[in-house]
Amino acid sequence: MKQIYLAGGCFWGVEKYIAMIPGVVKTEAGYANGRTANPSYEDVCRRDTGHAETVKVDYDPVRLELSRLLDLFYEAIDPVSVNRQGHDAGTQYRTGVYYTDEGDRPVILASIASLGTRYDKPIAVEVLPLKNYCTAEEYHQKYLDKNPGGYCHIGPGTFERLRRALEQ
Repeated sequence: MKQIYLAGGCFWGVEKYIAMIPGVVKTEAGYANGRTANPSYEDVCRRDTGHAETVKVDYDPVRLELSRLLDLFYEAIDPVSVNRQGHDAGTQYRTGVYYTDEGDRPVILASIASLGTRYDKPIAVEVLPLKNYCTAEEYHQKYLDKNPGGYCHIGPGTFERLRRALEQ
């Protein structure tokens, strides 16, 4: 198993979207790369902790290459938006790819470079080693499965495009 941490705005939709991808074994909503230890949702939203809402992704590299996982992730976010995804704004909604294996860095950077060829604006997805991470509160885990009508900046069309892409 391998791990990667993906920040793409509100973690509710990102977690559901990433969990749909074959080869992803487990997802978990949490907070990454901030300045404090073990923040609460309230801390992250109101106390300038510097954390990003992030999804911890455990995946099987035999079934799913990191480059493919990242390509699918980029389809669910606006990679040129700074500190905003959908109606959510603030540094906690920034986009990022955080790695724990230095060997993943070249793959991530190559994927960002490739992504950049499709946009006229600079890519805003930060690529950094994971400094810290803590699991979000239980009510955030699998939120959209528990609350099917819940808010999500990832629209139904994006989920449908993923379903179709996986069928090919």
